[in-house]
Amino acid sequence: MENFVKINFLGAAGVVTGSKFLIETTEKNILVDCGMFQGLKGLRELNWSDLPTDVSSIDIVLLTHGHLDHVGYLPRLIQQGFSGKIIGTAPTLAIAKIILKDSAKIHEEETNKANKEKYSKHHPALPFYTIKDAENTLKLFEVEIEDKWIKLSEHISYRFQYNGHIIGATFIEIDINGKRFVFSGDIGRQNDYLLNTPKTPEWADFLFIESTYGNKLHPIDHTEDILTEIIKNTIHNNGNLIIPSFAVERLQTLMYILWKLYKEHKIPNIPIFIDSPMGNNVLDVFQRFPKWHKLSVQDYNAMCNHVNIIQSYKETWETIDDKRSKIVIAGSGMVTGGRVLTYLQQLIDKPSTTVLLVGYQAEGTRGRQLLEGAHEIRFFGKYYSVKATIKNIESLSAHGDQQDLINWMSDIKNIPEKVYLIHGEPTALDAFRVKIEDVYGWKAKIPKLTDIEKVMI
Repeated sequence: MENFVKINFLGAAGVVTGSKFLIETTEKNILVDCGMFQGLKGLRELNWSDLPTDVSSIDIVLLTHGHLDHVGYLPRLIQQGFSGKIIGTAPTLAIAKIILKDSAKIHEEETNKANKEKYSKHHPALPFYTIKDAENTLKLFEVEIEDKWIKLSEHISYRFQYNGHIIGATFIEIDINGKRFVFSGDIGRQNDYLLNTPKTPEWADFLFIESTYGNKLHPIDHTEDILTEIIKNTIHNNGNLIIPSFAVERLQTLMYILWKLYKEHKIPNIPIFIDSPMGNNVLDVFQRFPKWHKLSVQDYNAMCNHVNIIQSYKETWETIDDKRSKIVIAGSGMVTGGRVLTYLQQLIDKPSTTVLLVGYQAEGTRGRQLLEGAHEIRFFGKYYSVKATIKNIESLSAHGDQQDLINWMSDIKNIPEKVYLIHGEPTALDAFRVKIEDVYGWKAKIPKLTDIEKVMI
């Protein structure tokens, strides 16, 4: 084997989303994650470009977890000539299947709507990929277990290690000719409602670590107390509480907290509607993989029985027309699409409405606009006035904060040859770079999109 490895930063470099890292060796070419860019228009437009590499030469894709910004580009990869295996843990591939099919469905629906109502500048507008493209992608999925070294070729092995964040999520260790490359994926929280504490790496010659909250500590904001107060105010105002939510993990966490608050007599039995077809499917993943989370079978069933799960678009409109005060949890978490837009279309201009944001809001998303006090937001080709109260509970994020990230590195016994900061906005990346140097004395590098690094092994 030659004594160098080439690393291509094809996504999540200088930005949070679009996770794609290509490792080229003389034995195998490995792509770690294959996600879509989200957020600012200039980033989203990058999704439409082919990768600047020979995709047919990629042998294998390893997935850290199933979120769209880590798996959403897979159908395009196959269109460009990839035909190898796509490997992840069983829950990760179950989540990826749900997310890819849902994403394809949304692409097709939005394309049809744009063509019908003629609000796209493209004539005709085309879907990013179709349901058939997504189904073709699933044929390449192959499950691998966590915590076991898998031999890929003579000098290359890899291992998945539990990482919290969402069900099935892992960090990935790749051993190449005796040197260890560690890709953090997204690192979970220490005291998560549903998930166990992330495992930690013990050796890293080349460390690729996420920096989403590299410049922040999550506030100790007493989530349950804040949620209780918001719900009581909603009832007092005879209004609606709309919670745009990521379908994976956040929705299940919210369901659990709301059930817990009711069980402990902290909130009345306010109707709760879950309007996220994808979220419903994720609930099934929790049921299928009980060893990957903390919920008992009894608590899982009680939590599900406490809410109304909406099955059809007709029921969405029946819920909007329901005059009672209610809580609606609907996709998507950054208000980029999904069922939540239908609710906001009808309710965001009412002062009795509260919109509660409960996770990271990427730059350029409607969620970030609302967070920053926008007086109007645009979707379905029109502007809608924001009269609703906008609230935010940052501590419900599934991402570890700066201290969690620093702690996650604390068991590494060696001094890494290179530390690369990925998955972050510029201010977070730079603050985290300084923090790592202060705490560990390690020099960290902030790669840019399409950078290529050659490292000796």
